[in-house]
Amino acid sequence: MSDSENSQSYLRRLGTWDAAAIVIGGVIGGGIFRSASTVAERTSSGWQLLTLWAVGGLLTLAGVLCYAELGARRPQAGGIYIYLREAFGKLPAFLFGWTMALINYPGSVAAVATTFADYFCAAIGLGPMWVKPAAAGAITFIVGVNFYGIRAGARMQNLFTLLKLGAIVLVVVTGLVLVRGQLGVALDTDETHPLPPWAFLGALLPVLFTYGGFHYLNDLAGEVKDPQRTMPRALGLGLAGVVICYLLVNLAYLAGLGHAGLAASRAPAADLLRQWLGEPGARLIAVGIACSTFGYCSIAIAGGARVLQTMGADGMFFRAVGRIESRTRAPQIALAVLGGWAIVLVLSGSFGQLLNYTTVGEWLFHAFGIATLFWYRRRFADQPSPYRVPFYPVLPLVFVLTVLGVIGATTLDSPGDAGMSLMLVLIGVPVFYAWRAIQRRRAL
Repeated sequence: MSDSENSQSYLRRLGTWDAAAIVIGGVIGGGIFRSASTVAERTSSGWQLLTLWAVGGLLTLAGVLCYAELGARRPQAGGIYIYLREAFGKLPAFLFGWTMALINYPGSVAAVATTFADYFCAAIGLGPMWVKPAAAGAITFIVGVNFYGIRAGARMQNLFTLLKLGAIVLVVVTGLVLVRGQLGVALDTDETHPLPPWAFLGALLPVLFTYGGFHYLNDLAGEVKDPQRTMPRALGLGLAGVVICYLLVNLAYLAGLGHAGLAASRAPAADLLRQWLGEPGARLIAVGIACSTFGYCSIAIAGGARVLQTMGADGMFFRAVGRIESRTRAPQIALAVLGGWAIVLVLSGSFGQLLNYTTVGEWLFHAFGIATLFWYRRRFADQPSPYRVPFYPVLPLVFVLTVLGVIGATTLDSPGDAGMSLMLVLIGVPVFYAWRAIQRRRAL
């Protein structure tokens, strides 16, 4: 039975531009407008800062190329969940879904929706009391649009990807206007010292966090046209565009604020625009950041819902969540569950610590997800693949080992958050076996 005939399967409606926009929109949220300051605090010169962003981009590109092969081999909704289930079994796959689809995805949606609401309310003159209602309203609107299927969600996403790229261009142009021959001063300082290896890895974490989200296209792989060709192209082109944007934005920050000014700023994009255009400039970039964060929420909700739906269809979550609406081919119940939980987190204000606790777990699952490539290569050695990651096994090994090194450095630097992250993952083990026992009793 073909996809078009099976009402419980997705339809392949996403073209190359749609898929590339998902990659760009899933990576560029609000992080680049804030986390550059954190990276500057952990470095002593502009050169070190740009080196970290370049290394983070190259490392993420290595991961993206590996995901391109995985997506071409298994072009199904669910992404990492599917790879882990096939390579390592249902328990690791459940732990991924438990950590990401039930905690990290809704937590990140709640956090970024609140960031959107902060900037949106500031831009139109609403007070702080409107932030939570605006964030909840944004999530409700996004879920409602995605109820109509992936094409409706893609049209909205394409629009907000263009708007967020417009915000990037505005920041870069401002940096060019303000540079006035001072970029060399901003790139270096009199007290530049090489970062020790562990300090370098620790400083890399906020960079990797800002590059996160590149996996959302794999979550939506079941709806990509000609996925064996489209997935590698969209992942590569999208991430390459992100790396260029991030390097240019950081150059603009350095040009306008200097390294010390960037390290001291809590809102570098607004501070930069304020120097050139005054308060109207700060309000203008606030609108741009609101568009950027709104677009990210759209992708996170769409991708996270596909993981939840796949878990439900697998019997690893409530069966009702595994249903796909026959007319729109959208996982409407999964969308409602994910969006509803994110709204609860917004209204309770409890998402901040959840994100701190799951960042390590997220990148740990990225490492395990890439590691499944070794299993696929060995298990299907005689099976041709439509796309193969170049420089295998070097690229996946570099990605996995570097991510594990960053996790190790983070654990030494923040043992509390890292320990809680691993604890949340491990709590899923008894939940998995309890769920299996309940399902077996129901089957009797």
